[in-house]
Amino acid sequence: MTHFGPSEGTRVRIDLTDMRLILSVAEQGSFTGGAHAMNLSLASVSERVGRMESVLGAPLFERGRRGVQPTAAGEALVRHARTILRQVEEMHGDLTTYAHGMRGRVRLLANTASLVAYVPRRLRHFLEAHPGLSVHVEEKPSRDIVEALVHERAELGVAADTTDLFALQTRFIADDRLVVAVNPTHRLAKRERVKFAELLDEPFVGLADAALEVHLAEHAARLGKQIHYRVKLRNLADVGTMIESGIGLAILSAAYIDQLHNPDLCIVELDNPWACRRLYLCARDFDALTPAAATLAMHLSS
Repeated sequence: MTHFGPSEGTRVRIDLTDMRLILSVAEQGSFTGGAHAMNLSLASVSERVGRMESVLGAPLFERGRRGVQPTAAGEALVRHARTILRQVEEMHGDLTTYAHGMRGRVRLLANTASLVAYVPRRLRHFLEAHPGLSVHVEEKPSRDIVEALVHERAELGVAADTTDLFALQTRFIADDRLVVAVNPTHRLAKRERVKFAELLDEPFVGLADAALEVHLAEHAARLGKQIHYRVKLRNLADVGTMIESGIGLAILSAAYIDQLHNPDLCIVELDNPWACRRLYLCARDFDALTPAAATLAMHLSS
């Protein structure tokens, strides 16, 4: 147990479940999200947080219409909880490495391009070689990946250098570039390259929930425009079918093209500096990773 407070009368006993709960509520931005992440009832979450707040004599979260935010006391508890839980995970990782062969679970954040073209293949080899390890993969924009790693909400991330990576340690993964896929009859089909600004009056076909779409929306907003999506789909082959039918064009990573399964589409280079990207494996500190995360980092960057 971990004790907080100046005296026995005001001391609150906070166990590992409490710490994970505080982190979950802070990361999800709501008691409901924290309860779901912890597989607890909302009533149980509210009771646990209320108990800690009552004994501490200070609120841990500010309640608002859009969710909750940690107070100064809450931020302090979140910071300590992250440190303690990471140390506990490292302890378990070190001990199980010696006792039963390496075991553990790593949280990996990855942007869209890396998830489609690079991460799955390398993950397959990693998981085949280490049956005791598991990986929780989440797709996020590179900017959000950097923020999560800086605040220790994940151990590893794969992000593009279009985002400032200065606060992290990095290892090069691969080059990546964005291209435009169009129907052979489209007015741009015979062009070798095109500027992003020339596309913003065109209908688009997109990948549903893809971090890439967030990246493109930001660049469109800088030009005072919005991208008009006629449809967003989860499957790349379906995206290819829509483009072929003339529903719209798509901006995609060049690594996606084979997965469109449509060799008749015309591919035009996107002629903007930010369309040429490098993908990096990132960590707050590679030397401080758990054994499982360090092993995964070695596989992803080799």
